[in-house]
Amino acid sequence: MFKTIVHYGIHFFIPVLIALGFYKKQWKTVFFILIATMLIDLDHLLATPIFNANRCSINFHPLHSYIAIGIYVSFLFFKKTRILGIGLCLHIFADALDCFLM
Repeated sequence: MFKTIVHYGIHFFIPVLIALGFYKKQWKTVFFILIATMLIDLDHLLATPIFNANRCSINFHPLHSYIAIGIYVSFLFFKKTRILGIGLCLHIFADALDCFLM
């Protein structure tokens, strides 16, 4: 239960804090982009079973691979992709924390 609360807290609560704390004027748009980055979990549909609570997503699913993570980190360095990069890196952080807590 703790792992689930922490995981979804990072996915939903932290984006609100980031949007309100750093992007006050456009917080709704930023929050939407940060939440939309959860779409990278669509790669779970390629796995059998689709969901496995005891599986580490990092480097198992294509959009959670080390190469993809490197691309997400590179988004942080460019103003036009920074918010997307923050959301994707936050998502990967939540999933990596899950792996650590297993």
